[in-house]
Amino acid sequence: MSARGVVIGVVVGVVVLGAGAVGADRWAAGETQDRAVDAIEQNLEGVVGTPSVDVGSFPFLTQVWAGSIDDVTGHVQGATLGGLDATDVDVEATGVSTSEPYTADHATISATLPTASIEKVVADRSGLDLKVTLVDDKLKVSGTVLGLTLAAQIDPRVTEGKLLADVAELSLGGLKVDPSDIPGGGGARLEGIEIPVEGLPKGLVLTDAKVTDDGLRITAEGDDVVLTVQS
Repeated sequence: MSARGVVIGVVVGVVVLGAGAVGADRWAAGETQDRAVDAIEQNLEGVVGTPSVDVGSFPFLTQVWAGSIDDVTGHVQGATLGGLDATDVDVEATGVSTSEPYTADHATISATLPTASIEKVVADRSGLDLKVTLVDDKLKVSGTVLGLTLAAQIDPRVTEGKLLADVAELSLGGLKVDPSDIPGGGGARLEGIEIPVEGLPKGLVLTDAKVTDDGLRITAEGDDVVLTVQS
């Protein structure tokens, strides 16, 4: 064989090996994505739709061999948190171990609680027939108490890992009142309402809540988060 033929053979061999390596890398990434989808479904309750997952770009096998995946992101159409419906659930985890016990160095979950979910908590807590709506990026409460129109604003906050809602600008029959002035004691139960957000993976704690166009966007994050992954 000529020198040129040898060179061509080497080049072809390198190309074939390279293609095989790329194929193996993409196969490993695909398998890991499938496992990540299973993990999301196992770590969140009432998952709606099939989660979409991204485990990063090429090369991927080097991360597997190192025992930790740099970054995993996922999105779920909906899930249930503490019995409340949530939508647009986004998951991001870094430093995800590839062997048991499966953990993430850091993880963040963000989800939106629609006004219907907040309304359910407010109504259950107060015992009043109230409606929660979004008006000018504010959560507004409205209803009728003993024939008088009730109106208020809900200001959400996260304190010590708990999602709380404070009632502000409360009025009854067009007059500003204190919650304790509402007949039947329902107004007192509107103060410091706790909106339960449960069922999160161990190690995640609520850190933020903001009113958006779609409802209340909450965020939970933590370090050394334990992930349930069944074989």
